[in-house]
Amino acid sequence: MQTNQIQINSLKLQNRVILAPMAGITSLPYRRIMKSFGAGLVFTEMVSANGLIRDGRRTRELLISANDERPLGIQLFGDDPRVLAKAAEMVIDDGDLLDINMGCPVKKVVRSGAGSALLQNPQQIAKVLTAIRKVYPGPLTIKIRSGWDDNSVNFLEVGRIAEGEGIDAITLHPRTRSQGFSGKSQWNHIAELKSALNIPVFGSGDIFTAEDAIEMLEETNCDAVMIGRGGYGNPWLISQILALLNRKPAPQPSMAERLNVILHHLDLNLEQFGEKKTLLEMRKHLCWYVRGLNGASHYRVALQKTTTLEQVIELSKDFFARIETT
Repeated sequence: MQTNQIQINSLKLQNRVILAPMAGITSLPYRRIMKSFGAGLVFTEMVSANGLIRDGRRTRELLISANDERPLGIQLFGDDPRVLAKAAEMVIDDGDLLDINMGCPVKKVVRSGAGSALLQNPQQIAKVLTAIRKVYPGPLTIKIRSGWDDNSVNFLEVGRIAEGEGIDAITLHPRTRSQGFSGKSQWNHIAELKSALNIPVFGSGDIFTAEDAIEMLEETNCDAVMIGRGGYGNPWLISQILALLNRKPAPQPSMAERLNVILHHLDLNLEQFGEKKTLLEMRKHLCWYVRGLNGASHYRVALQKTTTLEQVIELSKDFFARIETT
């Protein structure tokens, strides 16, 4: 395998583990948690180019960042080359890298012509990238899927277009839009794309263990792995991958360590969003943190009945204390 460092245009990443941009997930507190476990690059949630240029306050809030999470990637979505180019100019100083989403399968995004809908029109992809590359001088990447459906698998064509337009790296999630997240991702597509291009290729899809990540790197020769759903409630996945990359044993978190991370995550959310939003936002994360542990189902039921952060904290402390004594 290659060296752990990666060069993307002027940006050097210290390792080959990247946190995927995920709507409703990769808020600032979540990114800071994942960065603390060693992620080489973290991404904002998807940011609407249309929302940005309309001066939407809520859209701009997605770009709030902290020094301890850098380098930071910003992901934009949209379909109009002029709108995307204007939005790209607006975020030049907000992050260290810009990514354009061309893979999101969500209906609302697709209906607007953005996300994976762009895979149906490679000529439009070229126009979008031409417009953005003219105004954005920093590291510029795209994230795609294998194609729209099984009858239009065109990741190689899109990859070649992107490289030709001066894109610095490309991430492939090797499922089609019609697959959503069902079935198994086809890692051989990542290998094919890596063989076809001269720019870095990042692999995404079905990385749930550190062993999965190493297997993807070895099978596909991709330059980095991008962690998505596998990181839900499991920031240790990042440190475990990094350990295996350095030929060291993968660290296994104790119950006390799990609880400490949960409490830190709660604190970061409280600092960023206040108690009301933290209570709502953290419920999903807490359910993920306890997934697979004894008594998790009872914890989840009790969690939904909590009305204050104090109750959440006491419930979590009691849950992990019971596990440690059994």
